[in-house]
Amino acid sequence: MISVEHLKVEFAARPLFDDATFVINKKERIALVGKNGAGKSTLLKILAGQQQPTSGTVAVQRDVTIGYLPQVMVLSDEHTVMEEAEKAFDHISELQAYIAKLNDELASRTDYETPAYMELVERFTRESDRFAMMGGANYRAEMERTLLGLGFERSDFDRPTSEFSGGWRMRIELAKLLLRRPDVLLLDEPTNHLDIESIRWLEGFLARSPGAVVLVSHDRAFINNVTNRTLEISCGRIYDYRVKYDEYVKLRAERREQQLRAYENQQKEIADIKEFIERFRYKPTKAVQVQSRIKQLEKIVPIEVDEVDNATLHLKFPPCLRSGDYPLICENLSKHYGEHCVFAGVDLTMKRGEKVAFVGKNGEGKSTLVKCIMGEIPYDGSLRLGHNVQIGYYAQNQAQLLDGELTVYDTIDRVAKGDIRLKIRDILGAFMFGGEASDKKVKVLSGGERSRLAMIRLLLEPVNFLVLDEPTNHLDMRTKDVLKEAIRAFDGTVIVVSHDRDFLDGLVDKVYEFGGGRVREHIGGIYDFLQKKQIENLDELHLAPSAPATPVAAAEEPSRGKLSYEQQKEQARRLRKAEKAVAEKERQIADLEQQVAELEARMATPEGAADASLFETHGRLQKALDAAMEEWEEASEALEALKAPAGQVAENTGK
Repeated sequence: MISVEHLKVEFAARPLFDDATFVINKKERIALVGKNGAGKSTLLKILAGQQQPTSGTVAVQRDVTIGYLPQVMVLSDEHTVMEEAEKAFDHISELQAYIAKLNDELASRTDYETPAYMELVERFTRESDRFAMMGGANYRAEMERTLLGLGFERSDFDRPTSEFSGGWRMRIELAKLLLRRPDVLLLDEPTNHLDIESIRWLEGFLARSPGAVVLVSHDRAFINNVTNRTLEISCGRIYDYRVKYDEYVKLRAERREQQLRAYENQQKEIADIKEFIERFRYKPTKAVQVQSRIKQLEKIVPIEVDEVDNATLHLKFPPCLRSGDYPLICENLSKHYGEHCVFAGVDLTMKRGEKVAFVGKNGEGKSTLVKCIMGEIPYDGSLRLGHNVQIGYYAQNQAQLLDGELTVYDTIDRVAKGDIRLKIRDILGAFMFGGEASDKKVKVLSGGERSRLAMIRLLLEPVNFLVLDEPTNHLDMRTKDVLKEAIRAFDGTVIVVSHDRDFLDGLVDKVYEFGGGRVREHIGGIYDFLQKKQIENLDELHLAPSAPATPVAAAEEPSRGKLSYEQQKEQARRLRKAEKAVAEKERQIADLEQQVAELEARMATPEGAADASLFETHGRLQKALDAAMEEWEEASEALEALKAPAGQVAENTGK
């Protein structure tokens, strides 16, 4: 569909990448990866035809349509949500008008036998068929399904787009792009403004999409669930891996080891040649060999080794005061804006050291509750912070509070204490402020760069309660790993508002779900929560099989047939736990049965028959055996219940 040959891009005479050659085929799902600044967004712009390369060609097959979603775009404020979404079908409206014109012409003409009339009939038939194939008759239903899937409510359809935040308006642009059904989708960070439910819906949509997809994303779980091929931009080259991201990471590590070995061998060869040249440079009998070695040295092409992964840097929060046992207690907390209830009746108690996630659709009150905790807005009910609580707060607008006249280095130097000051350059490098970037003034930084700088400041402050509102939006995968490790090692209390499942996995041990004006507590990690939600949805389908599925549920259904890697891992863990419980009960039953048998053998003797204590012991053992049998039955039923969905999935896959 798209062929890229010998592509080269330079900025200020510095090559971004060179000699890039690859092909994008039908139905391929491609993840474009590389460190920030490697040229991922630039490559997408070139593929979309919005930027010209320094040299090389991009050939697009005839009639192939391309849809491009940039990170930043100009948004319209003149229409309602539905009117804006309808722009995706401008081509259908034009085609519908053209078909109506052809129909009027057919009705007015009487030269039925002429070739011109027959050609008009064929054109009318052809365009009518094309209109039907494009879904012209039911495009409004398709609009509603897509908008609902991306988190909008039906009551939002007639609201002006100017009433929505920038994130929600970006969703409208994403909806328009998806509704156009282009042959190739180019998506630059499509999940930045989506919540978990919307991301899962988008995963299902892209899985069913008949076209090709090329995407840039820092959401590891998202690209693992969507893509089957990985293009990496590294050292000015593009490497093509026909595997998912997780497999690419392993192959990339192997490639880097091979590069290091080849580099070391080459350096040894260069050293040997230089030693020979220096040793025999002034010996006439060796002049020919010396000249040969000099030419050999000139012909050697230096082997490049991929950029070092800075995620190996380990950060720790500085020591701080110990807080009270309960840093946060909310009782019957509620928040209203006029007649609109954001949430009500919230009872929440956090223990010291707990790490929890706030999840739910955008607009359900996650950031609102955070602002209540920070004392930024009034509320009803009781909210108490514990003894000695020192809060470190990362807000979505935190970057706007930085001093624009300071340099990047000075901004961090002012908060760093002790030995950490010796590692400021390393820390800045891990967060992509290496080299000359550390000397930039804050006022010239982009929004994403300011957000990263604000995150570094937070990492260096002595606090015992972290409140992080969407901390990963502008971080790449390596930097997120640095942050995740630091938070995991943090011995204080943490609240994370995030839609990044991979970041939350293994980090939080409790999830608070926001929705419908309520806040529900779920014990366990993020994948425990997602799996529980999925099972609840399936139960609802079983209870009401005849009820029409909502657009969101319908969109999610195809993805249930094939569990993601994380879901398979979680399912396997639960199965092992259930199998272990059954095995333990079986061993307990066998042990009790042996004890009962030995006791009954003793009771059968004359001496045993006269010993009343043996009969009491026998009664206790028999009760314990009966209880163990009941527990074994319950454990077995739980194991069978866990196995049933997997069997059902296998059966469906077999069909």
